[in-house]
Amino acid sequence: MAGNPGDAPRLLAIIELGGYPNLVPLYRSLGFEVEQVTSQRKAQAALKRRIPDVVVAEYNFQSDFRDRTSNLETLMAGLQRYPDVKVICLYPRDFRHKFATLAKRFAIFVAIPFPVDPDEVEAALRRALG
Repeated sequence: MAGNPGDAPRLLAIIELGGYPNLVPLYRSLGFEVEQVTSQRKAQAALKRRIPDVVVAEYNFQSDFRDRTSNLETLMAGLQRYPDVKVICLYPRDFRHKFATLAKRFAIFVAIPFPVDPDEVEAALRRALG
C-alpha cells in the first residue's frame, strides 16, 4: 500500500461521533501519514483516491437502516478487495453483540471498546506496522 520502501504508512481515520481523545498525534508519532474524515461518504471518496494501510473507524449500530445494521457494512464490503488493509474498529460496549455479527462477516484486525484507551490503539497500530 505505501508505494515505495521508505514511504510512510497511510492511515484513514473515520471519526463520525468521537467522544474519545484526539488520536491523530498518536498516529503521526508512529509514522503514519494521516487522512481524517467525518463521514462514511467522505471515507468512500478517500478510498477512491488512495488505499490506506490502516483504517481506524467507529462502529455505530443503527437499527433504522433498511438493508444493514451499522455505518460500517459498506466500508467493510469495499475493503474486502484489499485484504492487506488492517481495520481497527472502536465500538460501544452496549452494542458488543451487534458488533460481533459484523466481525463474523468481515475481517476486523482489532476491536477496541469504548471508552477508547489510547494505549490499546497504540498497541494495535504497532501490531499493524508489524
